[in-house]
Amino acid sequence: MNKKVIVAGHICLDITPVFPKTARKKIDDILMPGKLVETKAASVATGGAVANTGLAMKLLGADARLMGKVGDDEFGEMICSILSKYGAEKDMIRAAGEASSYSVVLAIPGIDRMFLHCPGTNSTFEASDIPDKVLEESALLHFGYPPLMKRMYEDDGDQLVELFKRAQSLGCAVSLDLAAVDPDSEAGKKDWEHILSNVIPYVDFFVPSIEEICYMIDKDRYMSWQKRAANDDITKILDLNNDIRPLADKCMNLGCKVLLLKCGAPGIYYRTADSHTFEKISPKLELDINAWKDKESFERSYKPDTVLSGTGAGDTCIAAFLTAMLEGNTPEECVKMAAATGACCVSAYDALSGIKPLSELKKRISDGWEKIDV
Repeated sequence: MNKKVIVAGHICLDITPVFPKTARKKIDDILMPGKLVETKAASVATGGAVANTGLAMKLLGADARLMGKVGDDEFGEMICSILSKYGAEKDMIRAAGEASSYSVVLAIPGIDRMFLHCPGTNSTFEASDIPDKVLEESALLHFGYPPLMKRMYEDDGDQLVELFKRAQSLGCAVSLDLAAVDPDSEAGKKDWEHILSNVIPYVDFFVPSIEEICYMIDKDRYMSWQKRAANDDITKILDLNNDIRPLADKCMNLGCKVLLLKCGAPGIYYRTADSHTFEKISPKLELDINAWKDKESFERSYKPDTVLSGTGAGDTCIAAFLTAMLEGNTPEECVKMAAATGACCVSAYDALSGIKPLSELKKRISDGWEKIDV
């Protein structure tokens, strides 16, 4: 593959205590004030879109350049040390006197993941941190988690718009992934529908989770989902015609060219625009417009061998989708690779240990890899 990729945006250190495997149904079955909970050794790994998606793309064979910002503290040293094992630390920005970002990931068996997160240096990342020369050399810029990056979402997303417009003017296609926001945080109080209406016209591949995008652009619908789910996983109660498609319509109306909605364990919904819209995507990608235009389907997830943690599953499935796209696969094949990689990812505690080559995934699929029931 000779198409170069920039994976930029949010990066942090993920610290994941390993809990006993006994399944729990409620968080207060295991965590409550004054209670001592014995865990196993913690998993310590890089996290965020830059590390999860970027390193996964490198492992899958993409020529990916990772660009994020870390501090000159101990966590920053640990992040760069981990990246150096993949030869991916060279383009990291080291911000003197700033604290690196970290997350404590609570992946308790039987309960959806929870995060304690410090944004750190991600808050000062801005459009100028990615030079023109790097964009000129690349076919794709994948940017992840702007809701956790203050400079990128303030002022109605002006920094994102500036970066994406510049990228496209230099012949670089743009992919965008989001992140969940704390409703009580500064980011949670922003008008995300307005921000995204400014940004998405300059995005070629929009790949958020369905909960994230629904909260941001259709909060009433999101609240109704929460009520129906009764504090359980929202993705379990979603209906294609009544829930997913109406939200996808809204995304496409904002200007999406290729839309992927990560729908958790059930699978992935995707839709693509018409041929006229596809002509606006950078020719560096060498997309077959006839193969990509006017597509829509829901790809059910493959059954994982085991489920240890969902950490990084969304990021790595996007890595597989983008890598397969860069290799010239059809959208149907790309989404299958995404679903298969997500199933592999959850079999490990970290985001990368479960990654398998696309050729191996294709063989397993052709051999009849069973899908989950929905």
